[in-house]
Formats: sequence, C-alpha cells, structure tokens
Amino acid sequence: MPDNSAQKLHNFTPYKAKKGEEYMNEKQIEHFRGILQNWKNELMAEVDRTVGHMKDDAANFPDPADRASQEEEFSLELRTRDRERKLIKKIDESMDMLDNGEYGYCETCGVEIGIKRLEARPTATQCIDCKSLDEIKEKQTKGK
Repeated sequence: MPDNSAQKLHNFTPYKAKKGEEYMNEKQIEHFRGILQNWKNELMAEVDRTVGHMKDDAANFPDPADRASQEEEFSLELRTRDRERKLIKKIDESMDMLDNGEYGYCETCGVEIGIKRLEARPTATQCIDCKSLDEIKEKQTKGK
C-alpha cells in the first residue's frame, strides 16, 4: 500500500540549510517538531470528525441493503482510523527521538537520514540505503 504521508504534509516550508550548518541543530529540530505536531493535530482532528460522523449518521435502516452499505462505510472509516492511530504512535515516537537527540539518524547504520528525506517522510528511522536493503530482503523472503 503506498504511503501518502508526503501528501498530508503540504503545509510547511521546506528547510533551507545554510552552508556549513550543523545537522539536527536547534532550528532543524524545531522545524521537524512543527511538522510532526501539525501532522498529529491533523490526524487527531480527522479522528474527531469520524467519531462525530458515525454518531450523527448512525441509523437503524429497515432495508438490509442500506444497513449493510452503512456498516461497510463505517468499517472502511474505522480501518483508516486504525492506520492513522498507528501513524500517530510513530509520530509520538519520532517526537521522543527529537527530545533525546536520536531523530534524523539511521537506526541501522547511524548515518544522517537527511533533511529532504525527513521532510518527505518525517517518521523515517532509516537512511534510504538501509531502507532499500530492507525492502529487497523483504521481497526475497516473500518470494520463498
């Protein structure tokens, strides 16, 4: 399933690093804290909208087809919210990493993940090389 996290993060200005600027300095940390917090706020608002929608639109339709259609709609919404709940957990973990100085570094090899990659995927925990290797290994094991 494709990740559309970059599509949801449309409301920030890309960070422009100055020449010789230290990686994950205070300005960069605050930049990513803002991105993560705004993203979490958007997701939480969506959860609230879903709860309100389900309360307002819940009806006991006498027609079984109408009832089934509504149940399917609610089921899809709940699955989406469950994915978003997991994403909120990843956002919280990323914010914890910001607090303890681990954010922005690959959990596998320790190199800088990079500002552009983090802006595209703020919850990234691996550099592009390690992530690519993991995906290749995953495809190989699925094929067996």
